[in-house]
Amino acid sequence: MPSERQNKDKVHLRFTICVSGAAGGKTVEESAILAEKLGAEIARHGHILTTGATVGLPYYAAKGATSNNGMSIGFSPAGSLREHLRKYRLPFQYFDFINFTGMQYVGRDLYLVQSSDAVITVGGRFGSLHEFISALEAGKPCGVLLGSGGAADIIPDLIETLEPPRKSLIVFDTSPAKLIEKIEAVLEEEYQDIYKDYKNANKFWYVEKPAG
Repeated sequence: MPSERQNKDKVHLRFTICVSGAAGGKTVEESAILAEKLGAEIARHGHILTTGATVGLPYYAAKGATSNNGMSIGFSPAGSLREHLRKYRLPFQYFDFINFTGMQYVGRDLYLVQSSDAVITVGGRFGSLHEFISALEAGKPCGVLLGSGGAADIIPDLIETLEPPRKSLIVFDTSPAKLIEKIEAVLEEEYQDIYKDYKNANKFWYVEKPAG
């Protein structure tokens, strides 16, 4: 869910942006720096990073976000910290908060996607494709970092072949910085009515006028 952030006198929306990528394999070795840059750019734009609280590319994204004073939230397949560390052998560094979903991997993926305003794919394998498809089916804006290998580089062909009804929600770029700008633009357009209402908080029914 988007929240509010302040930049001098201008009100902006602060979005939750998921970085989805491989936990292991070739694309982790090749695209770790790209994933870290994605996390850093999300932080620099004042947004919140969400990941699967896992190793690999999402871990590097979390590192990039927290290293740039950003907020990082992980969604674990485990039901507790002990299970997270012992059963799944997942990290707990570079997270401001971990949601122990207890939903295992498939359920965790869906919960993560539904809890994020947008999903970005970097590298990736089948799990990343699952998150991408789930995000698109849910009507979430999707970013694809081209040149990062794996799922990210086969998605354009999948889109061309399958022609999903919401393909207008997908943006592509080879630059982490430009991709975040594109995702931010799509989200700001989507929440334009909310953004306008933030300029006059009295329009929100739950805002009470000060007494007296």
